[in-house]
Amino acid sequence: MSTTAGPMARREAKLAYSMLLPTIFIVFAIVLLPLVATFWISVKPVTLNDLRAPEATVNTRLRGSLENVGDTATLEFRIRNSSQQKQVTDASLRTTLPDGITITELDSRCQLAASELSCEFGDIPAKFSERLKIPVTAGEAYINNPIPLKSLEPSMSGGSDNVLTNLDFTTENFAKVFDGAHFWDVLWVTLIYTFGGTIGALVMGLFAAQLLQKEFRGRAVARGLFLFPYVAPVIAMAFTWLVLFDPYSGAVNALLKQMGVIEQSINFFGIRSTPVEFLGMEFQFPVALSMVIAFEIWRYFPLAFMFIMARMQSIPTDMYEAAEMDGASPLQQFWHLSLPQLFGIIAVLFLLRFIWTFNKFDDIFLLTGGNAGTRTLTVDVYEQAFALSNLGAGAAVAVVIFALLLILSLLYFRSIPKEEGL
Repeated sequence: MSTTAGPMARREAKLAYSMLLPTIFIVFAIVLLPLVATFWISVKPVTLNDLRAPEATVNTRLRGSLENVGDTATLEFRIRNSSQQKQVTDASLRTTLPDGITITELDSRCQLAASELSCEFGDIPAKFSERLKIPVTAGEAYINNPIPLKSLEPSMSGGSDNVLTNLDFTTENFAKVFDGAHFWDVLWVTLIYTFGGTIGALVMGLFAAQLLQKEFRGRAVARGLFLFPYVAPVIAMAFTWLVLFDPYSGAVNALLKQMGVIEQSINFFGIRSTPVEFLGMEFQFPVALSMVIAFEIWRYFPLAFMFIMARMQSIPTDMYEAAEMDGASPLQQFWHLSLPQLFGIIAVLFLLRFIWTFNKFDDIFLLTGGNAGTRTLTVDVYEQAFALSNLGAGAAVAVVIFALLLILSLLYFRSIPKEEGL
């Protein structure tokens, strides 16, 4: 019996793997191909202009009119190279002339077979532009069935070197990334923004979960209101914050002036830093960066709130009753009972929020555009790839982000106790 079960099990395993192949292929295409493409572009000297491969183009125009038999005109083809830097090899033109059209003088590069016109131009250099003029005469067949020559659709063919597909590689993109102090300044801002936003969102979510743990009238409504920052459109929330903290017409500046806290309006999202004295010491307080961190905390604490609240609902109440009978204060109950039970979900939330915040682009871009000391690595990807039209450098920054997140994630998993199940 065991001898027959072995081959059958192997056949079933092969069948299962064959049925999983389409799913494996789809996962590979969706997940891995964009990652591989990013790594590929990061070592290519590619700009936005290189996305369109060099090609030969042609436009047709008829100079003169062909209304009667024997009328002559000039059929003009304007041949161009679309690239400003690279040549097109083996360029050629093909078109079909209408019946009744006779070519009176043929260019030396062209041949006519029946009504098929073909012209060979060889290699055409960058910025190439030429008008190929061919005199034609109208015959009776054309006058009886006129077809506008300017409506001809000639085809151009030719080869070109595509920087995206050739085997020319460079390390200049990564050299630009690590050149000077710019990268390290941006990395430092990214880490401050990520850790500040992540830890702040977790602490605020934990506080909100503790606040709404007990039963009271209207708790369901309060929970729904706490979710509003997370579910609201980010562009609407960013615009609201910009209006509230506007230095000229914002409500926050007006209230601070009436309370006597400030004398002049503060451009919260436009000032890089301001001197602040604390405990007898003066230091530069990062205003704009603190504001985008505050926005990050406010917008994403509901996610931590939901998960922590769900985990708190599953904690047995017997422990709290026993601790209360033993005289434990609410703070002691939280520290010794609630927090150890919540450590696992908080650890998972920290990892997820850290990765998401590290990759966050839209919040900062909408609030400050990366100005006033708020430029993070993701904003740098956009600036390099689109503002400076250097896709290779932008992809190199994206690869650096991937490597940093991979290293930080590995360090995170090594530091988390195994008993937490992470």
